[in-house]
Amino acid sequence: MDMPKDPVMLLSYINLQLRDYYPSLEEFAAATGQDENQIREKLASINYFYNEEANQFK
Repeated sequence: MDMPKDPVMLLSYINLQLRDYYPSLEEFAAATGQDENQIREKLASINYFYNEEANQFK
């Protein structure tokens, strides 16, 4: 699965996936074969961090 390379587009894509299809970032990463740490690092570069309670990057 190709994910957006631009961090802002990635943010939108990941939050949509988490909202509509996956109960956690861990499950999203496992189901799609993505590296959870890489996602976290890329979004941290634009000051967005995963909030487990909300199941989204804020």
